[in-house]
Amino acid sequence: MAIFEIDKGKAKRVRLSEFKLEKDLQKLVEENLETIFNCRFIATEFSTGNIHSGRIDTLAISEDNNPVIIEYKKVASSDLINQSLYYLHWIKDHKGDFQIAANKSLGKNIGVDWSDIRVICLAPEYKKYDLHAVQVIGANIELWQYKTYENGILNIEEVYKRTASTSNKNTEELGGKNPIMVEAGKKAALTRKTATYTLEEHYENLDNHVLELFNLVRDYIVTLDSSIEEAPKKNYIAYKTSQNFTCLQTYKKKLTLYLKLNPDEVNPMPKQCRDVREIGHFGTGDFELTIKNADDFEETKYLINEAYKNIGG
Repeated sequence: MAIFEIDKGKAKRVRLSEFKLEKDLQKLVEENLETIFNCRFIATEFSTGNIHSGRIDTLAISEDNNPVIIEYKKVASSDLINQSLYYLHWIKDHKGDFQIAANKSLGKNIGVDWSDIRVICLAPEYKKYDLHAVQVIGANIELWQYKTYENGILNIEEVYKRTASTSNKNTEELGGKNPIMVEAGKKAALTRKTATYTLEEHYENLDNHVLELFNLVRDYIVTLDSSIEEAPKKNYIAYKTSQNFTCLQTYKKKLTLYLKLNPDEVNPMPKQCRDVREIGHFGTGDFELTIKNADDFEETKYLINEAYKNIGG
């Protein structure tokens, strides 16, 4: 991908640059972890003990309280995949070690969600054999590619996304013969399944009116972009790219969404919305949107798109 800098109507190609040391990349990501991956930092060069004899580059916890492992390489290397698998298996067997580290770093008792463990690999490129290997293995490994440019621009792009159906049921059955859900089901091919929670758990108790509304809202969100993942959690459904931009909670008579929006920047505030920065709630986002009918949705769906744009697409 070519990057151009525009100055007074003239386009100048920006040259690629590189990190001098792998540690420089790691330090930059760790110091900007929340901005880049929306994760909270726990530890750097985390020792896995004398027997395991390893060091995890970066240990973190996601906005959904899932454990996160990040491994870096300055050059393309298949060792990155092998190391990541090694540490993924270690953390599954050492949940207590992670819990202690998280509590110590963040200064409180963290409720870790072990239904999903994110392993992020970050390198300038990947060989085709690596991409194939990760697909065949089917492990929870994300491959991210970075490029740096001479004007200080850093570009990070996900080149392999974990894919799975969110449900054991055919997604076309979610709304009977609802054509909206047929299309949404196709988009859901890019969604992520957790080890414990399914989409059905969130909609099975809805009355018919709210189920139809759920189908409508879900279809709108997943069709904003093919890169959007749908991740059912215990208390909500997260919609995300590199981070959550919408968290949806289902109730018998309504839907509640928490959006990545600054409430101070939404003026006027729609009647269906409120500022929840000082109000405890499940899901991520400081802006609450309640939808009870199709009119509510039509009036406010632009806010979902704004939340998506807020995280950079």
